[in-house]
Amino acid sequence: MEATVYKVYKYRWIMLSVYMFIVIVNQLLWITFAPITSDAVHYYGVSDIQIGILSMCFMIVFIIVSIPASWVIDTYGIKIGVGIGAVLTGVFGMMRGIVSSYEWVLIAQIGVAVGQPFLLNAITKLASRWFRIEERATAAGLGTLAMYIGVLVGMLLTPHLTKIYGINGMLYIYGVISIIAALVFILFSRERPMSAPCHPDQEERSLVFDGLRDTLRNKNFYWLLLIFFVGLGIFNCVTTWIEDIVRPRGFSAEQAGICGGLMIVGGILGALIMPMLSDRLRKRKLFIIIALFGCIIGLVGVTFATTYNMLLASGIILGFFLLSAGPIGFQYGAEITYPTSEGTSNGLLILAGQISGIAFIFAMDSFKDPVTHSMTKPLVVLIGLAILVLALSTQLIESPFMKPLTPKGE
Repeated sequence: MEATVYKVYKYRWIMLSVYMFIVIVNQLLWITFAPITSDAVHYYGVSDIQIGILSMCFMIVFIIVSIPASWVIDTYGIKIGVGIGAVLTGVFGMMRGIVSSYEWVLIAQIGVAVGQPFLLNAITKLASRWFRIEERATAAGLGTLAMYIGVLVGMLLTPHLTKIYGINGMLYIYGVISIIAALVFILFSRERPMSAPCHPDQEERSLVFDGLRDTLRNKNFYWLLLIFFVGLGIFNCVTTWIEDIVRPRGFSAEQAGICGGLMIVGGILGALIMPMLSDRLRKRKLFIIIALFGCIIGLVGVTFATTYNMLLASGIILGFFLLSAGPIGFQYGAEITYPTSEGTSNGLLILAGQISGIAFIFAMDSFKDPVTHSMTKPLVVLIGLAILVLALSTQLIESPFMKPLTPKGE
């Protein structure tokens, strides 16, 4: 029987690029105040926790908006769904540079936060609509990579711009960039290629709530939800409390910041390398297991490292394996829940991570040692949870889409 060849279009890379640009900017706006907390406290005349809320509100809003955003993406498509997120990012990102009071900046942050799920929940939708099956984990990896780049740029650039232009000047610069990113997406995005990169019957998708019902009946997706619940929860709380985690062992705030930055750098490398290997070797389950195993090694190092070099190596390992699991898991979730729309499965996985992020962040603070402020005990609990989901990952089935490749058409 002759193998069918499907046409793909070079414009898929432009589509992925404009999507990545707006995601980078959205994540840059999210992390803006984290590296300048003390400056922001002084500038706005508020407490540390109020500045923390400027970042924390993104997790809270995501829980509320995620499912409606997935419904919009699945019902109206990428151009409208992601376009809503792009407009919210541009308008409210610019608003932050115009207003001067804390209350109005918080309103603007919430506006940007509402746009976030319209962007992040579309990663696998875009990959499946524009890319062949053997490219989709790579495309999802690059889309997820944009999230990490946005965080890294925000952590490195914000203190520098604040020092030169002040907080209001820095926010205005980010506002202009937000408007540009929104306009670029609106002008250059396309809904779909002229012909699908797959068999026509593979384009069919369940209605949103039918797909949601079917997904929640899928045992393997439940395991995957639990893996994301623990994995993203670990990432969110470790990045939030990295200084508090290492300070009791004698590390400085600067050393903690470098460790956190290297975690993101490791994640960027992981998101580039691991999904490509997953696509090339036609394996999803294997790479999820490898990522979780590497995550445990890195987390143990961050928890117990007593030398600076060991801490930095552990941070890179943790970021590389933990963050590389994201795009592979997103694509795996879309494949095992087919014909559920990708926006639904993607949104549920990120939603699980946002819920655990909030829970783990508060739990880490609540259960730290009252005298030494050490977070070793809650970190050991996280290591135990990571070992548990590693064991569960061995029970996953391989993706039904991971079959031998057919000849490529270009």
